[in-house]
Amino acid sequence: MPLLKEPVLHFFLIGCAVFAWFSFLNPGAQRNASQDQIVIDAKDIDRLVTQFSGAWQRMPTAQELSGMQDTLLREEILVREARALGLDQNDLIVRNRLVQKMEFLTTSLSQALEPEEAVLRAHLEQNSDRFALQAEVAFEQVYLGQGATHDDVSAALDALNAGASSERYNTSSLLPTMQPLAPRRQVDGRFGQGFFVALKDMPLRAWGGPVQSGYGIHLVYLLERNAPQLPPFESIKEDVLFDWRRGLTNELSEAQFQTLKAKYDVETLGPAQLTDRLSQ
Repeated sequence: MPLLKEPVLHFFLIGCAVFAWFSFLNPGAQRNASQDQIVIDAKDIDRLVTQFSGAWQRMPTAQELSGMQDTLLREEILVREARALGLDQNDLIVRNRLVQKMEFLTTSLSQALEPEEAVLRAHLEQNSDRFALQAEVAFEQVYLGQGATHDDVSAALDALNAGASSERYNTSSLLPTMQPLAPRRQVDGRFGQGFFVALKDMPLRAWGGPVQSGYGIHLVYLLERNAPQLPPFESIKEDVLFDWRRGLTNELSEAQFQTLKAKYDVETLGPAQLTDRLSQ
């Protein structure tokens, strides 16, 4: 069956296995333990030892381990009493933390997967715009000011293309006459929104224009133009892997959510009811 060959289905099944394994390792999350009994067992102690050694790069002493056990016991008692008082209800911090922990399970799964190179190359091909180097231009510009007429522009353009010095027509301003190779964001940041796009179809090595900026009218001599291009795969492989894993995380999260949602009888307000609530 074609469905059985879909990679997303495989990842989803793996995700279900991860949730099942988590439930197995944390049976307390699914059973209602007696509120009068607290058991700190060998598994809890091993976890404390692992956490301590990971942080301090050594094993704890018996006294330190005893202190950590006392802290864990204190924490468990206070958490149970807080729940008994309902302090965890409608607490946004608690709710957000629980949501984060659930989503972390899916994120951990996607981060652990190592796709074949062919999968990453296919992802790069399908999303090349995310990894392409930006288009860039380099140019010289003559600022004619805000009041330049059509005749002023034509006369200056003809003279410049005939070899006249650009200094003869350049109106004094704080704008640079030479712009080194730069992407759209930098060019527009200096000359105003839309300036970069206005140079898109301008020929190389010739004076052209007029180009309108937020400051006034310009004539532009385009020195160089670099089109967007993909870097070599090996140089961006890690970026492609990160992007692939992010997309997989989103897919797995949505699939897992829909599976969990199906367990509940959900009732929500419809669009008309939501509108009515806003009008009240």
